[in-house]
Amino acid sequence: MGKKTISRRKFIVRGALGTIGVLAVGTYVFRNPLRRKALQLVDTLDSLYVGNISDPMLWFEITKKNTVVLHSPKVEMGQGVFTGLAQIAADELEVGMDQINVVHASTDSGNIDGISTGGSLSISSLWYPLRELAAVTREVIKAEAAKKFGTVISQLQVSNGIIHFKGMSMSYAEIMAGVKKWELPKETPVLKELKDYKFIGKPIPRIDLQDKVFGKPLFGMDAEMPEMLYGAVVRPNRIGAIFVEADTAQAESMPGVVKIITQRDFVGVVAKSYMQAENAKHAIKVKWKVSRKWQSEDIEDMLKVGRGSSQVIQVKGNVEDSFSEGDDVVTMEFKSPIGAHAQIEPNGVVASVEKDRAIIIISTQVVSITRKEVAKSLGFKEDQVNVIPTHLGGGFGRRLHTPHAVQAALMSRAVAKPVKYFFNRQEEFQNDMFRPPTHHILRGKLKHDGLIETIEHQFSSGDVAHNSAFIPNSALPVIGTDFGAVRGAYIRYSRIPNQRVKAWHVDLPFATSWWRGLGLLANTFAIESFMDELAIKSGLDPVEFRLRQINDDAAGTRLKAVIKAAAEASGYTDEVINNSAMGLAASVDTGTPCAQVAEVSIVDNEIKVHKVTCALDPGVAVNPDQVKAQCEGAIIMGLSASLYERMYVKDGALQPTMYGPYNMALMRHAPKEIDVILLQGIDKPGPVGEPPLGPVAAAIGNALRRLTGKRANSLPLTVV
Repeated sequence: MGKKTISRRKFIVRGALGTIGVLAVGTYVFRNPLRRKALQLVDTLDSLYVGNISDPMLWFEITKKNTVVLHSPKVEMGQGVFTGLAQIAADELEVGMDQINVVHASTDSGNIDGISTGGSLSISSLWYPLRELAAVTREVIKAEAAKKFGTVISQLQVSNGIIHFKGMSMSYAEIMAGVKKWELPKETPVLKELKDYKFIGKPIPRIDLQDKVFGKPLFGMDAEMPEMLYGAVVRPNRIGAIFVEADTAQAESMPGVVKIITQRDFVGVVAKSYMQAENAKHAIKVKWKVSRKWQSEDIEDMLKVGRGSSQVIQVKGNVEDSFSEGDDVVTMEFKSPIGAHAQIEPNGVVASVEKDRAIIIISTQVVSITRKEVAKSLGFKEDQVNVIPTHLGGGFGRRLHTPHAVQAALMSRAVAKPVKYFFNRQEEFQNDMFRPPTHHILRGKLKHDGLIETIEHQFSSGDVAHNSAFIPNSALPVIGTDFGAVRGAYIRYSRIPNQRVKAWHVDLPFATSWWRGLGLLANTFAIESFMDELAIKSGLDPVEFRLRQINDDAAGTRLKAVIKAAAEASGYTDEVINNSAMGLAASVDTGTPCAQVAEVSIVDNEIKVHKVTCALDPGVAVNPDQVKAQCEGAIIMGLSASLYERMYVKDGALQPTMYGPYNMALMRHAPKEIDVILLQGIDKPGPVGEPPLGPVAAAIGNALRRLTGKRANSLPLTVV
């Protein structure tokens, strides 16, 4: 193996805080980056890691106790990413799971992922880079060990962070002590084969479980700093409200108030306690300019297919000519409502700003963007701002933009002390970045042999990815369509000769953006409900009907496999038995196929889901237990959105503004059983967090169709 030396700048050794060595491997490992396609659609996007590779990136620390600290650029928000990354790293590092600890990488470490934590890409995007980083780290330590033992690398044996040679042994920590320069392999070491991994593919217990069970302060809401004060911000409660002026006289004299901060776009209060800040906030008399009192009916009207801008995103054959021949065209429409994130932990932050330095402790999915926005607002360089991410008490896309960090930073600078600022529950609901409502029109035409001759899906949505922190308003004319809104909108039934999908984009008067699965839930609900209706019209079993429409190429084979697995495991039948019926639906999201069967009955005129069988092909399941847990969580979240959740607009205000009035699934509504079957159609991990959300609504709706004989075409589903 060829050797070369690397300078201290590229491979750092540090001895502070009980750490023997800090290995910062950056540009070297990423000489051969994963292929990227700038405008590739999300459903075919290769998982990639987008980090700053111009400077060294700190990944691993070897401590004096011979344990490894992995600085993760991905945040832990309950999805189990820390455990999965620990498994990947431990296998190539040749250490035990009990030797590895995962922490969030602060921006000061330089290990910053520019693509954020989202899109179900955390494990899949780091599958290659993290294994390479771990393998390189292992090999450079072995090279140093070979020097100290007076031998060659090939003669060394490694296990649990100990290197052995002819009865002698040294730990990683002992080998690293005192070393100033390191030899790197000329090429990235050959990675292990899947069959040789000890931890990857195994149901390893979550490494953060004990801390959470015993209430260790891990979350943004737990964060504190010495001499910390509390902030509150006055926010509008009407759509489109523009700040005019504020009378702060009464608030300034209230107990505990330290300062009132009036900025161009917000009014903030800093006080000695949370309640004092909240009380003073309510005493501020703000004048808002509201140009229109929007109603739900207005939103539904502007969202109809045919209004706004449009783009054909999928086309095959000749749809119009096919539909013009004969009158046997089936047409249906579907709707989905505004959806809130409703995560348990509201958004919040602790900010400390000094003369030329800022520290931001925050639960965010966008560490890099948060740092950039705070630096800009303070007039700092980005390296003057250290963003320290925490565990998230629920993300789901809600924290893919966290501009409240800017407000907290400005309040902190105004009082020269740390400020903790959290949304209250009403603010969290009214100022959410909502899941946009949608409208769909589908048309289809059957052949006599049970095959579909033609299908068209037209749908309308507000912003998802467009006009977000990632995709500015000016980007839509270049990109052509909102790639978030089109998630799940494509026709996956490849044997259909004539296909067309047309996306309509509407500028809604309130903020909409990322919500788990993006457009997946609504689009799959529409397409798979329509497919079910065509199956009924054809007289075929819905399983066989779907299988007939799919080609036997690589993608089709994987989709067929999950449909067959879900149907077989559930014992799918098209008959109503004991007042209970089954519904089947399938989808493909970011390359991961999923099929589900829901067993449903109607109890006291309410829809009751008794069991959901889910077949998912995520490729390599790094931790099968976590993948199954992701499926279970997605199914419950999808069930809640399918049967209960709905925001509405009344007199210009988004409502409801708290749990309870915002109807959600409760424990008693959960299925008694969720059965998850994992397949492995590819030899690498695929996205997992969002794909299982796709089929839920349609599967329930298709079961309901068999129970009532009527098609429910709007979410949340009700007995028709």
